[in-house]
Amino acid sequence: MTLLITNVRVIGGGKNLPEVADVYVNGDKISAIGSFGDKKTDEVLSGEGAYLSPGFIDVNTDSDHYLSIFDHPGQEDFLRQGVTTIVGGNCGASLAPLLYGSLESIQKWTDVRNMNVGWHTLEEFFSLIEKRQLGVNFMTLIGHSTVRRAMLGEAMRDLTSNELVVFGETLRRALKEGAAGFSTGLGYVHSRQTPYAEIKFLAKIVHEYGAVYATHLRNTGEGLGDSIEETIKIANETGARVVVSHLLPLKGFEKEYEAALDRIESLPRDADFHFDLYPFDTSVIPLYAFLPLWVQNGGIEVMMSNVKDSWLQPRIVKELPKVDPHGFVIAWASGDLTLSGRSLREMMDIYGLRDPQETLMRLMVSTSLRASIFYKNINPALITRGLLSKRSFVSSNAASLSDARKEEKLERAVSTFPKFLSLVLKEKLMPLEDAIKKVTQEPARKFNLRDRGEIREGNYADLACFTDEGHVKFTVVNGRVAFKDGTVQTILAGRPLRHHGY
Repeated sequence: MTLLITNVRVIGGGKNLPEVADVYVNGDKISAIGSFGDKKTDEVLSGEGAYLSPGFIDVNTDSDHYLSIFDHPGQEDFLRQGVTTIVGGNCGASLAPLLYGSLESIQKWTDVRNMNVGWHTLEEFFSLIEKRQLGVNFMTLIGHSTVRRAMLGEAMRDLTSNELVVFGETLRRALKEGAAGFSTGLGYVHSRQTPYAEIKFLAKIVHEYGAVYATHLRNTGEGLGDSIEETIKIANETGARVVVSHLLPLKGFEKEYEAALDRIESLPRDADFHFDLYPFDTSVIPLYAFLPLWVQNGGIEVMMSNVKDSWLQPRIVKELPKVDPHGFVIAWASGDLTLSGRSLREMMDIYGLRDPQETLMRLMVSTSLRASIFYKNINPALITRGLLSKRSFVSSNAASLSDARKEEKLERAVSTFPKFLSLVLKEKLMPLEDAIKKVTQEPARKFNLRDRGEIREGNYADLACFTDEGHVKFTVVNGRVAFKDGTVQTILAGRPLRHHGY
């Protein structure tokens, strides 16, 4: 299969190129860059003077958490944005390895009760993905909570020395089988009390394999500074390559955020330390996270027993956060898809209640805490500073979902990268060459994606063509045209990508 892309301004190439060029693709690789107007090929795409860059790499995605890589393998929302590679397994939760075949670590994102698990090891999972096929390339981190909860169940205690050894060997096996690294979700209830020594032990193993340690911080508002210091200490003491997941300026904690950026940007130039963020003002939060911390003292069932306790309820309601009823929207609720898209203000009318906190409690009871919320808690004015940092990556932190699921889609799920391109091209956020490196070459280097992230002969043909307005014209995955003319093509050209160290 051969493809000729004509009349494009190549950006993100590995050498100096003419202002306008053609790109010839043979099979899944870029064969030549130059002028090939008369060359015979199976397919020709005209760029019409638009930019051609490497396909974008989204370092923090949730399609595995929402299980949409199974029910929506085309991953259309990513292809429409020019994304050709996604990284899963973030925030401490991955789909492999599954020691006992259960998916409790992702139940905060979706209903896992009807999922038929047919794998245990990462290699078995990759083999399944290869057979089923995906529309985009897929890498995965190994989730700390996935392994830890398989070992301990709902218990929240320190690992014994023997358990830590078993954990380490489980991680080593997964890294040998091609995991991109390891992630923690320290802000979530089951991982919040994880001791530093445990993380350090596991991060050292990650370093042995030249892989990445990604972390959802223990605290993202009050205590953000301490969480950043803890992560920097891990990086310094283990040598691990670090990504801080979705580091965003939460409302009310703007000073803490700016101080965190100052601290990160003060690191030595050779420090392999990054963070990711998206250019939008809405978070996705599991419903239980709105509970006071003292109520979050176990799994969903334990928390629900606390919520339903008639003696505890008045105290819980009193200590629930004062949320904006209009900025609080239900993304997904297990057992009742009609709730998707409804704001807390609408739920007040439905329940006939006047108090937002009482309504929030009623929603918790009616959904058994199995719901996710879109919440506008990010200060958009400071996002630009994060995007400008030389240590930031752009990520959607979202899933590509089938319309049949009737779940609300975040704006960032469908337009993170066009939004970023628009900021760069229209508002002159930064030089375009620097912006493209931020979403291609630099994450490719971070995750050791060999022969990807640059347009050069011999590299894989993962490509995105976009206009001066940031509109994506077409997307090529492994040499196959996956999106063009506003339509996702009926091919699944993505592959599971295995990390094999340096």
